[in-house]
Amino acid sequence: MEQNNTHSVLLGYLLWLFGFTGAHRFYYGKPVSGTIWFFTLGLLGIGWLIDVFLIPRMDEQADQRFNEGEVDYNLAWILLTFLGVFGAHRFYQQKWLSAILYLLTGGIFFLGVLYDFWLLNEQINDVNKSHALSSKERETFAQTFH
Repeated sequence: MEQNNTHSVLLGYLLWLFGFTGAHRFYYGKPVSGTIWFFTLGLLGIGWLIDVFLIPRMDEQADQRFNEGEVDYNLAWILLTFLGVFGAHRFYQQKWLSAILYLLTGGIFFLGVLYDFWLLNEQINDVNKSHALSSKERETFAQTFH
């Protein structure tokens, strides 16, 4: 069985530098603890320091949980983190209507950006799954009539 590599340890550590905001936890698909880190400044810095040792395991869990595909998790997270209010991550996922809406409303007044911090991994996972299914269907169709 092939090992997924959907998330990057290096990007996880870069986000950990801002970890008292929970950024690395959101990135690895842990939105509840990411929110707790955000409101408590990384559990007053203690949880943030402990996370330096937990990031490799969080990376393994994310790699097992999420599917690789055409949409790259790392690029989407960079776009969300730095350009989310402009909808850059939504343009990247080819979600044109919501991307334009984000662009015109500052990420729907930043609330949409917060929503995406919670659900971006699942959104990408769904897109990658659908791309994989449609590729497989095309392949099956081609084999049937070949």
